[in-house]
Amino acid sequence: MPSSKQALISVSDKTGIVDFAQSLKGIDYKILSTGGTAKVLAEAGIAVTEISDYTGFPEMLDGRVKTLHPKVHAGILARRDLTQHNSALKEHDIPTIDLVVVNLYPFAATIAKPNCSLEDAIENIDIGGPTMVRAAAKNWEHVGVVTDPNDYPQIVKELSQSSAGVLSRETRFALCQKAFSHTASYDSNVSNYLTSLDTTGHKSQFSEQINLNFKKRQDLRYGENPHQHAAFYQDLTSLPGSLANYEQVQGKELSYNNIADSDAAWECVKSFNTPACVIVKHANPCGVAMGQNALEAYQKAFSTDPTSAFGGIIAFNTDVDEHAAKAISQQFVEVVIAPQFSEKAISCFAQKKNVRLLQIELDHTTNTHELKRVGGGILVQTSDAKNVSEAELKIVTEIKPTAEQMMDLMFAWRVSKFVKSNAIVFCGKGMTLGVGAGQMSRVDSARIAAIKAGNANLSLSNSVVASDAFFPFRDGLDVLKSAGAQAVIQPGGSMRDDEVIAAANEHGMAMVLTGTRHFRH
Repeated sequence: MPSSKQALISVSDKTGIVDFAQSLKGIDYKILSTGGTAKVLAEAGIAVTEISDYTGFPEMLDGRVKTLHPKVHAGILARRDLTQHNSALKEHDIPTIDLVVVNLYPFAATIAKPNCSLEDAIENIDIGGPTMVRAAAKNWEHVGVVTDPNDYPQIVKELSQSSAGVLSRETRFALCQKAFSHTASYDSNVSNYLTSLDTTGHKSQFSEQINLNFKKRQDLRYGENPHQHAAFYQDLTSLPGSLANYEQVQGKELSYNNIADSDAAWECVKSFNTPACVIVKHANPCGVAMGQNALEAYQKAFSTDPTSAFGGIIAFNTDVDEHAAKAISQQFVEVVIAPQFSEKAISCFAQKKNVRLLQIELDHTTNTHELKRVGGGILVQTSDAKNVSEAELKIVTEIKPTAEQMMDLMFAWRVSKFVKSNAIVFCGKGMTLGVGAGQMSRVDSARIAAIKAGNANLSLSNSVVASDAFFPFRDGLDVLKSAGAQAVIQPGGSMRDDEVIAAANEHGMAMVLTGTRHFRH
């Protein structure tokens, strides 16, 4: 193997870098490095040439200038198949650099700190690193570029097996693609941060320019329908508890609709602080309940609408044990989501190998923004993360809700936020009893919710109801009363609020207003 191969290593994330460098030395690579990385390698006993010694020019301006030198970039960018380039290298005594191992200043981690100043952010904008990465990626036909520590083992394996000490063309191109994605993501983070500041340096809600920062996690069999192509992209700024960070324990590949419905179920169930189960079908909760454990919560949620639960998505905010797994296995289910599955639960689900089990860290935070694609653009809004407290409610009827009714009203209100508008949700004793979703008329949603409760043989006598938006007319209240409801929670704000409140008083119903609407289209 030739001994003239050179690797330039300059990394902020030093995970695995000592072992990687030792492996490179073992296959006769010379190593060039910068400041902190060179120090780490030298302390590990690895022979390394510092960039300042290599270029004959010292690092300066507090490290702002280190690798921006012709001897570095000519060695990376030179095409080995061009006589003119080789002649220029020989004339100026510049060796080639064959492997560039670089990851960038931790800009995203820096700006995530609560007290990050603009000055701190600016100092963590990498200049030399992206330049080297882009140069190496541009010259991928002749240079390997490594930006991800997870790739180190495969790189070493391939170099060790190559008689020429080089990576295959396929590997170099794959690394090139990854490198440009890495720098694009980095630049997007910088742009999003800076353009979100107002002229005083303070954060504004929305950037002047949005740079989407997503990485493809997987191709999907098809989209919502078989004639549509689809893939799942993960937001690189996503929180640990978001759906995109799932670990699949078992089951076949997730589909487009699986992922969309799983997100609806997971976002709903993690909004509860007590053990809860949410069953979703076609992006709508068809059964939601709280219980002492996963089994009880599931049984109550399932009883809301067993028909719609067929082929649904089931999410828990508590660990799933063998007892819950056995009960769930009695129905046809596409996906089960939980923070953790016991070993016995996994063994139970293994009898149904197609059932997808997803483990996700339980984190009650939500994404900061939501995006929706429209023709020629995107709509951006802050997430609907507001949870109204009991202290914020306004009782507007002669009859006040009992303590038990108030608990159910708060539960129903929490559920209604995740039901497609117009949403009507009947509840009682910590479970949904009937759900009306996605209708053009609110009164029709009320009728459908009552019909569903009847189909499931659930009594609505003395139930409570949540409406995600105000009642435009009293007819909705009339339907709720005739179904058996005794208390209602709704935002208020209609020009006919007085008429609706009067109807509630006429029916002997309690009504509370939230002052907050939860449309979900």
